Amino acid sequence: MLYLDAVAYLIFLGAIGYYFITTLQWYSYKPRRAVFHHTKSWWNFVYFLIPFVLYEFAQAVSGFGWVAVLAYLPLLYFWYKGLDKKLVFTGRVKRFYAALYFFAIFILLVFGLKSVIIPIILAFAASAMMEKILFEGFKRRAKQKLVAMEQMSVVGVTASYGKTSIKNMIAHLLAKRYKTYATPRSVNTFGGVIKDINEDLPADTQVYVVEMGARSEGDIAEIATFVNPHYAIVGKIGPAHIEYFRTLENIRNTKMEILQSDRLVEAWVDQSAKIKPTETIHIFGQDIKNIEATLEGTSFELDGVRYKANILGAFNATNLAAAIKVAKAFGLDDAEIAEGLATLKPVAHRLERIDAGGKLILDDSFNGNIDGMMASFELCATYSGRKVVITPGLVEVDEALNREVAKKINAIFDLVIVTGDLNYPIFKEEIDPNKLKKLSSKEKMQEMLINETKPGDLILFANDAPSFI
Repeated sequence: MLYLDAVAYLIFLGAIGYYFITTLQWYSYKPRRAVFHHTKSWWNFVYFLIPFVLYEFAQAVSGFGWVAVLAYLPLLYFWYKGLDKKLVFTGRVKRFYAALYFFAIFILLVFGLKSVIIPIILAFAASAMMEKILFEGFKRRAKQKLVAMEQMSVVGVTASYGKTSIKNMIAHLLAKRYKTYATPRSVNTFGGVIKDINEDLPADTQVYVVEMGARSEGDIAEIATFVNPHYAIVGKIGPAHIEYFRTLENIRNTKMEILQSDRLVEAWVDQSAKIKPTETIHIFGQDIKNIEATLEGTSFELDGVRYKANILGAFNATNLAAAIKVAKAFGLDDAEIAEGLATLKPVAHRLERIDAGGKLILDDSFNGNIDGMMASFELCATYSGRKVVITPGLVEVDEALNREVAKKINAIFDLVIVTGDLNYPIFKEEIDPNKLKKLSSKEKMQEMLINETKPGDLILFANDAPSFI
């Protein structure tokens, strides 16, 4: 019986530890975010707190903690099966588990206690400390590499919306003349940039384009003072991640941290920042004229020149203009820029057009901001056929913005499919019942598309959210 009890304890510890470390990984290993900003906070009760209390109660009253374990394992398994963003077993996670079982066995052998919370806390603290020690080494190595590449120019990019698109546009245009490298995908944290420099930044790079994101004040300053960009872009500023920053002013101030560079030559800041220009800091956006956005592409005038790209969405005129300004600062002429724009492709899942099975699909699943979403709706409104939208709505914004989104959707689309529970109550209030459907699980997406759509339909995937949101 003692053997069974010990085995059940170690299994339960590993299982509840799995929930714990998975949740922390989603929220960048920040316990405060996992507790206070978890959209499905009830998960913390159902999969952590209640099972812990039941296990401790069963152990204390009858010594049959293994019964609670048998009940918890299938519950956790079905939770795991429903996730679309499962735990990645990084070095940090492996160190957490090694420390978890070390402390658990130590406490069991020395004190005779089958503790759950203490090993988890100690393991997290130990793994965090080890991570900090290792990170300091990674940071020194990255700094040394940057210092050795003193001839390389660095372009920093930040915005509430469109950071990745602007970064890729700049890199594409500059590649016409320079050996250019950009941070991959949506890598935009300090740790991600450090890792990118150490592992992937080519030694012969002439221009390094760095995307910078933030969840709190100081995040961008940390990156900017490390890579010290020569040129900087601050794109559109809006209420993205407002629940972290609380006010638009805090968001603006955080984005402006990109200007804290010792070697800043020139910067372009979107007019939404509402700052005064200087000799080196220019305001842009107001100089973009006559935007034409269709399902074939986007064109606009900038400084008396008309530019065109096969990129969808009127909002992308601002992103393209930012890239053009940087390209001109690096000496590219209008002909080179036009040639680059002609071969520019959209970032995957950002108003990416796909023609399949007689259906026109616009994949905008990586676009989670109000301006971009509204622009995608306007674009869809130009389509003469049946229009379908699949969306969870906006995340990390206030209710008013989602009501605005729902009303716009109701005015344009013939079928509205809502994914997830987060904003469904709002959509249910604002959208005609005869056109509203709810997708209970992403696993049923293909079945739903077959049953609910037909050739000739336009299908917009507007934003996406992992199952934990």
